[in-house]
Amino acid sequence: MGIGVAVRRMLPRGLRRAALIGSCAVVMACSPIYRDHGYIPPPEDLEQIVVGIDTRDSVEETLGAAASGSVLGDDAMYFVRSRIRTVAMLKPQVIDRQVLAISFNESGVVTNLETFGLERGQVVPLTRRVTSSGVRDTTFLRQLLGNIGRFTPGGADIDN
Repeated sequence: MGIGVAVRRMLPRGLRRAALIGSCAVVMACSPIYRDHGYIPPPEDLEQIVVGIDTRDSVEETLGAAASGSVLGDDAMYFVRSRIRTVAMLKPQVIDRQVLAISFNESGVVTNLETFGLERGQVVPLTRRVTSSGVRDTTFLRQLLGNIGRFTPGGADIDN
């Protein structure tokens, strides 16, 4: 006689159904639940934005309202999309996040479009429509203090 037959004979029908429903509930509780938040425009909409020509108004007309803007002024728009996974009673985990940053100059004209992602908890640039100049915004004092310890003995000319 098999185990299934023995269980059927030992347990009443109602208890077998309850055990089946309970085991299904346990399996379903362990399956992850995914939630999506935010919006990033599709690439074909982003291709319509021309750096150096489009303005803040034309960008809003093409892409819609941004999720947020720059804290200090009107020099940027941000679109953010996140995907969150929750498994049972564990803490929800952000598994994917993308940020589209659109920068504007003082006149409100688009200067840059960048897409950032979340890789191992670090924000990394995914795409950039305009390359950066490589010049950092550093003050004279920061440059001066940054050179301390970089002098070499051969570079000092004391005789003059």
